[in-house]
Amino acid sequence: MLTPEEKTKIIEKYKLHKADTGSDEVQIALLSEEIKQLLSHLKKHSKDLHSKRGLLKMVSKRRKLLKHLKKESERRYNKIIKAIGLKR
Repeated sequence: MLTPEEKTKIIEKYKLHKADTGSDEVQIALLSEEIKQLLSHLKKHSKDLHSKRGLLKMVSKRRKLLKHLKKESERRYNKIIKAIGLKR
């Protein structure tokens, strides 16, 4: 789970305007960071099925957000994909 300081840094990096905390880009970036942390946890604890289920839900949510963003703005989609380092 992300600490408030980590969340603040991610929001500052990906926000679109001054008070932005819920845009697609910010949500995708936050989910991506949580997914990275959960993957490292699952490497140590491979039999943690509850965490695996949570990981699948997060990946699914991120996929839906990316799909929505691509439909809304191809330019913003490509920018966030490149910034986070995801494959298309």
